[in-house]
Amino acid sequence: MKLLVIGCGQCGGRIADEFALLNRRAHGQRGIDIITNTLAVNTDVADLTGLSFIRPDFQHRILIGGRKTGGHGVGKINELGSEIAKEDGDKIVESIRTTRHLHETDAFLLIASAAGGTGSGAIPILTQYIKEHYGEKPLYNLIVLPFKHEEKIEERTIYNTATCLKSAYLVADAIFLVDNQRYVRKDFSIQNNLAKINALVAEPFYNLLCAGEEKKPKYIGSRIVDAGDIIQTLSGWTVIGYGKSQIPLFKFLFGTSNFREKASETQKGVQVMNEAINELSLKCNPSDTKRALYLLSAPAEEMNMSLINEIGNCLKRIAPEAIIRSGDYPREKRSIDVTVILSELINVGKVMEYFTKAILYISSYKKRWEGLEYEHKGIEEAFRDIPSLL
Repeated sequence: MKLLVIGCGQCGGRIADEFALLNRRAHGQRGIDIITNTLAVNTDVADLTGLSFIRPDFQHRILIGGRKTGGHGVGKINELGSEIAKEDGDKIVESIRTTRHLHETDAFLLIASAAGGTGSGAIPILTQYIKEHYGEKPLYNLIVLPFKHEEKIEERTIYNTATCLKSAYLVADAIFLVDNQRYVRKDFSIQNNLAKINALVAEPFYNLLCAGEEKKPKYIGSRIVDAGDIIQTLSGWTVIGYGKSQIPLFKFLFGTSNFREKASETQKGVQVMNEAINELSLKCNPSDTKRALYLLSAPAEEMNMSLINEIGNCLKRIAPEAIIRSGDYPREKRSIDVTVILSELINVGKVMEYFTKAILYISSYKKRWEGLEYEHKGIEEAFRDIPSLL
């Protein structure tokens, strides 16, 4: 599957940068392309400058709202980010139009943080705008949810997140939800944490996108997961997970003949599936999903019907109501990898929590505003009779 990726705001731009790196990796290691173009859209010049892999020209790093922000961002006001996206949306469409291999694009993926200003406000607007021009292609969002400390300290974070999620849900074909908090490593610095999180967010897409674009016959699976399977799976609220287990060097070199070792292989495959479920991009109840997909990637000699059946049965047990699609990709050399997608989730507790908190925030804000207006009138009344020097 080939994506055209657009990062909105600081967070979205940096994750889009990781997708650009994924494409370089696929091109260098496997001789295939999985991204037709990568764009970064922002109101902040410094954020655009800090990217590493997206091309540095104005058609790939797109500054919007320059007259209103002076190139310094929107200060977490996502209504302003939305307004600017409405005014400058044609810049993004023009850059899409100049994409060299646009006709090969299977879907669009727009990425943003729900908590910020530019990305949060722009992603639903640009999704709608692009859909009006390229309605024949699926359009997905990847939305990153805030850290716990952001939710506690900054009230505006909750409001931005709720309004972004609601707006995106109304226009996108599917929304990948990513909870920042699940990727935090306590022993990392802030900079290293953010860089690692961005890489971890993009990594599960690698084999998934590569499998359907593979050109070498020996690496083409018996059941290919291609763009059609992914498009039929993705709908509404969606999460993605990834599990990996290394194959011991001795076993990799000399193979398996003992029945106990063979049984252990099957069990290891199930463990990798469980790891993928445990590492889902957002904690959820798998039984709430209506559509699911998994991709097994391992050396060809490691994949057998027993392993594939066990992994499939494992997913069916935890997602009994889901229509499940699957495939194999004999690409990995010394590891067993499983990528899993759960889509059309009917009840996402985290999202409902944001909506509830946002309603309380709006109510509280109105009361405070009314109090400030009353206080302002009181001050005016108090100094009405005092002479002014102006």
